[in-house]
Amino acid sequence: MGVEGCTKCIKYMLFFFNFIFWLAGGVILGVALWLRHDPKTSNLLELEFDGAHAPSTFYISVHILIAVGAVMMVVGFLGCYGAIQESQCLLGTFFACLVILFACEVAAGIWGFMHKDTVSKEMINYYDSVYEKALTQSLTDKDKKTAAASVLKVFHETLSCCGKGQGTAFLTLITDSLGLTDLCPSSETTTNCHERIDDLFTDKIYLIGIAALVVAVIMIFEMIFSMVLCCGIRNSPVY
Repeated sequence: MGVEGCTKCIKYMLFFFNFIFWLAGGVILGVALWLRHDPKTSNLLELEFDGAHAPSTFYISVHILIAVGAVMMVVGFLGCYGAIQESQCLLGTFFACLVILFACEVAAGIWGFMHKDTVSKEMINYYDSVYEKALTQSLTDKDKKTAAASVLKVFHETLSCCGKGQGTAFLTLITDSLGLTDLCPSSETTTNCHERIDDLFTDKIYLIGIAALVVAVIMIFEMIFSMVLCCGIRNSPVY
């Protein structure tokens, strides 16, 4: 094709970064699908009690991530093809797509940073309301298998925890041992659920943040290389 020297080197570097970008899109799509169908988060986020569903903020973030991963794969393929064909039109379209993606990622990153504790706080508040109802109903109802108790049991078995804090964990273990309630998991753990919920969602949010940072760095290099290659193609005597 027409470009030579340093511009030709840029062409293959752009192809390489685009291939990495395409792979990153596939990885992000795979991670997002794993987060969406992870047994722990699925068991908790699909719970329903008294007509109220568990908070869906986390799933909204994951669905956005799935869309981003799919778009990245399409844009990455466009960039690879444009670089190999040395097409100014394709490279210009690729650059425009990158700018839009980068702007969306920055906006999503700012939103995520401002709401990084929202997901765990919403889930903790939901757990607390279910815990209080389950404990009250279990102590006043001879049938321990109430709706609230069943929902709470899913929390406890999924996260291997019990209670809102160390005090409530011991209290619930005691009432379970006396036969007044049946809420704690069979392992009789004293780890409180607030800590488990916070760890579960905080770890996943940090994973999303790291993936977004890596992709942002790749995008910056790709935008630079695509513009340099476009200029090189335009100035090449063959074109």
